[in-house]
Amino acid sequence: MDEFIDKAPDKEPTAKNPKVSVVIPAYNAQRYLLAAVNSILCQTFRDFDCIVVDDGSTDRTSVILGELAARDARVIPLRLGHGGIVAALNAGIHAARGELIARMDADDICLPERFAAQVAYLDEHPECVAVGSNVILVDPFDSELHEVTAKADHEQIEADLLAGNGWAIIHPSTLIRKQVLLDIAGYRPEYEWSEDLDVFLRLAEKGKLANLQEPLLRYRQHFSSVNRTKIDLQRRRSERLLAEAHRRRGLAVPARFNIELGDQLSRYDQVLTWGRCALGKRNLAAARRHALSAIRCQPLKRDSWSLAFHAWSGR
Repeated sequence: MDEFIDKAPDKEPTAKNPKVSVVIPAYNAQRYLLAAVNSILCQTFRDFDCIVVDDGSTDRTSVILGELAARDARVIPLRLGHGGIVAALNAGIHAARGELIARMDADDICLPERFAAQVAYLDEHPECVAVGSNVILVDPFDSELHEVTAKADHEQIEADLLAGNGWAIIHPSTLIRKQVLLDIAGYRPEYEWSEDLDVFLRLAEKGKLANLQEPLLRYRQHFSSVNRTKIDLQRRRSERLLAEAHRRRGLAVPARFNIELGDQLSRYDQVLTWGRCALGKRNLAAARRHALSAIRCQPLKRDSWSLAFHAWSGR
């Protein structure tokens, strides 16, 4: 995906009232931000603006945003003091001029047909308030790991959300009707770090949810991602909001929720997992990179050297 790293189309004017407003919260996002925004500027669907909410970053995020905005008027930086992801998302929604909100994170990559496919779906399905897609998981270096396949139908998505599966519809892959987000008062600060599960459960009470059965986003895993650093807080808040969602629907609250937040792996186990996925994809360069990381973490572990052997031998 090198075309997204330092290259984007020539500067274009932004429409006064674009169809889509992209909302990207960014906090100390200098490593991946340029590639993320350039993947948006490379969309085949052109009628959008891109609001990047700088959540009080202390790195070069603001400098990168200034350079992007100078290149393309559709990039709109919005600078806030550091208030967290919910405050950043709500500020972006209120600044948006488009009738549809495209969610995106500052470390992910949109595939070029994403907006065209999702806008067409919402235009054809007025009962649908939000549409996501399958995603391709990638490692910190953009090497593919595997595809996550999402269920397509509203009933299946809502059932999974109520069971605690926050990935029933994957937040940064979604296109959402702005007015419906405003009708439910946006994201709630009391559920920060589980704000996506909460917002989709409330959106499901206003209309249908759907997932397109094709990958339209490359979702990046890395050591500072939320699902690694906030997992205990996510679990407690998810349990509370799920109980609330059941009560709103008149459903009995289960004695316990089987909340799916992903495995909380050690750094060593994570690089082993990434390396083995890379081997499965025959991406030997990525496998070797992760093998070296594994050896640095645990030089006496047999698994470290086994990964290295297979990565260099190609077997």
